[in-house]
Order: sequence, then structure tokens, then C-alpha cells
Amino acid sequence: MAASARSTQTQAEQQTVGAPAWPVTAGSLRALGLDLMGRPPLAQERARWIGRSMDAVVQDLLASPEFWSHWYEEQLYYFLLIDNFRPVGDSFDRLPGELASGALDVRTAIHRIALSPSFDLRNPGADTFVTVVMEQLAGLEVQKHAGELEVGKRVYDGSTGLFLGTTAASQSDLVKVVIRHKHFASTYLAREYERVVHAAPSKSELAQWVQAFQRDPLSYKAQLQAWLVSPGYRARLQRRVALSNRLFVRALFVDVRGALPAQEEERRIGTALDGLADPLPLRSVLARMVVDATGEDARPGPPTGQKEREAWLRNQFLQFLGREPSAGEFEAFLGALADPNARRETMDYALLSHPDYHTY
Repeated sequence: MAASARSTQTQAEQQTVGAPAWPVTAGSLRALGLDLMGRPPLAQERARWIGRSMDAVVQDLLASPEFWSHWYEEQLYYFLLIDNFRPVGDSFDRLPGELASGALDVRTAIHRIALSPSFDLRNPGADTFVTVVMEQLAGLEVQKHAGELEVGKRVYDGSTGLFLGTTAASQSDLVKVVIRHKHFASTYLAREYERVVHAAPSKSELAQWVQAFQRDPLSYKAQLQAWLVSPGYRARLQRRVALSNRLFVRALFVDVRGALPAQEEERRIGTALDGLADPLPLRSVLARMVVDATGEDARPGPPTGQKEREAWLRNQFLQFLGREPSAGEFEAFLGALADPNARRETMDYALLSHPDYHTY
């Protein structure tokens, strides 16, 4: 890693010096998994990470190729490069691995995405392309920057012009100018903070992050680490946020089957849910279908001993909802389990249809 990268990483890490260490719980680990990997933790991950310090778990997650794979998918979704517009080719398949190893920084990765034929096909023509580049990459409203839009359109068509204060003469130049501009850094970092922390950053914080990012984009990973061990993320863990349709599908399969759905299956179900004004009824139907299709043989039923049953029930709440059952819930579920005909599927249905399952 370059000296500048080490410097900015140290600065980000220093933001947490003096902050009390806090252990990871089932609830915070479920939130971390969904925020950083796009799925709940697996059983072996819960066993490995619950009880460890937050900063240690975050370091493990940010070093994983799966984190960067999810990051890449989130960027494609943001630019609507999905389905037939998804970039294809070895240079895009390598992106998560290159990011995980530090061979590539996030600014260069997004630059590669924005120069892809898929991005061009998704945003055809000078007006559409320049508008998307200005708004989605730089956060600029074209209505307020009509002059820049007109210059950008001429540059897109091959003329030379001064775009955002820099000379540009091609479509490729347009993207390069925007990617290196502070407006891109500000837009990207604010968007990522809101995606992960589920809150808007303050202007003063954002200004500091932009300065570090402009000096060295590799500082992003250390900055993300600082966000996740900050009081802001700890406060986020005290409130539940809505589970998107995409996350719901992935969570459902991991919680019930212990594995993610096939990519095509995930896409098909997610599209069906996104097409509904109120997806909750269909979510309930899908949950029942996944549970029924999985079968009880793949998921052992509740134990028969009282103490074992109580421990099993608490574990189910922690796994599915990320919290302990209330006294009333505990009593009601134990009563249901006392029925000789009680089935594992019934317990799963109840938890998967609980309002808290649709938040995390």
C-alpha cells in the first residue's frame, strides 16, 4: 500500500481511538451481514463472531471478497445495470477480487463500470448519457447546470470543451473528468454512508471524508471501518430499518435453507416483489413456499426437553429477528411447542411473518 494510503488509513482509524469497545450481538451481526454482505450471517459465522469486538468483526468482513461482491452488485443496482444491461467480461468479473486485494480502488472500479458498453447502452445518446453522468456520478442537477450539460453534449459528440473546469474532447474524457472531481467524491461518500449507516452525514464530516478520498481513494476502506465502529452506526443498531425486497429474498433463503438463492431465482422473485405497491402479502406466500419446499428433514425440529426447548426458541428469535423474544412471545411459543403435533414449519411461518422479520 502506498504511503498516502497508509496515512489516510491511520487517520480514519484514529477516529475510533478512545471509543469504548463493544461486543457484537446476534442483532448487530445480523445487521452487519445484511448491510455489508447482503445476507444474514450463517450458523458458523454466528458461532465465530458473536461476542467478539465490533472492530475485529468489521475488519474480517471488509477483508472478505463477499463484501466486495456485494458492493459491486449495489453499484450496478444504483446505475440500473441489471438484467440485460449487466456488464459482462473478465475485467468486470475480476472487480471484487481486485478491490479485496487492494489492487483496485473504488473510484477506478466505478470508472470502469461507467465506461462499459452496458453503461452506454443503458444511457444512449448525448443528452441521456451526460445527464446521468452529471446526476448519478456527480450529484449535479442538470436544471441548475444547463451550461455544463450543453458543453458535455458537445464533448460527447467529439468537440473540445471546458467541462466542470477541465478540458475534455470525448465521451471517455467526460467520465474521467467527473470521476476525478470533488463532486463525485462527495456524492459517492454520502451515498455509501446512507446505504450502510442509514442516515445522512453532516456537512463537516462529509467535507473531511472528501478531502481524504481525493488524496487517496484507497482510504475508502479505512473510512468505512471508522463508520461501522462509530457512535452513528451504534445508534443505527438501536433502530430497525426496512428490509428491501432484494434483501428479503436473500435473507429468506439463508435463514431457511442456509444458502443464497440462485442468481436467476433471486432476480425473478425480486422483480415480482418490486412490481407490487404492497409486497408484504406476496412475501408471506414466498416464505411459506420456501419453507415447504425445504422440508423438515433439512431443518431439525425443536428438542423435547424443556431447557433445550427454551434455548432453541431463543436461538430462533435471535437468528430470524436478531433479538430475544418478549415475555409474552416466549410464553406463547413455548405453549405452541408443548403441543405433541407442533412442527418446525409452524415455528418458521410464525417468525417469517412477524413484522420484525421485515426490518433489521
